[in-house]
Amino acid sequence: MSAGVRLRAVVESDLELFLEHEHDPETVRRSMFTPREREVFMRHWRTRVLGDPTVLVRTVTVDGEPAGNVVSWWAEDRRFIGYVLGRPFWGRGVGTEALSLFLALERVRPLYADPSGGNTASVRLLERCGFRRVDTVRYGEHEHVLLALPEG
Repeated sequence: MSAGVRLRAVVESDLELFLEHEHDPETVRRSMFTPREREVFMRHWRTRVLGDPTVLVRTVTVDGEPAGNVVSWWAEDRRFIGYVLGRPFWGRGVGTEALSLFLALERVRPLYADPSGGNTASVRLLERCGFRRVDTVRYGEHEHVLLALPEG
């Protein structure tokens, strides 16, 4: 792994960058996720992410520069993982390295992810890290791939 990719605790100033990433048009297109207004985004992050002790979240940095985030959370009886990286960090192996580092911290297995079916780069990244396709799910009119990182 590159010495330049690290994970650290999220600090308040990271949230503005995370908001920018969520509103990036290509991120929106690939994720099929409707970006939230600033106030809704900040409230979500402060209460449901940073304010929830069951959520594990880290800021991804590259050579000290914040590049995105990786998060895991409970949805009913399943633990999910998600991540967003800024576009300048796409296609450079940053996602694979960051996810590998995060998976060493997040020990719950099975661990699930559900990227948009059209987000082939995200599906490939998860598969490189050991996730396997288990199903497809629909959220409204959008189809997503359900992947799981098995126990053991």
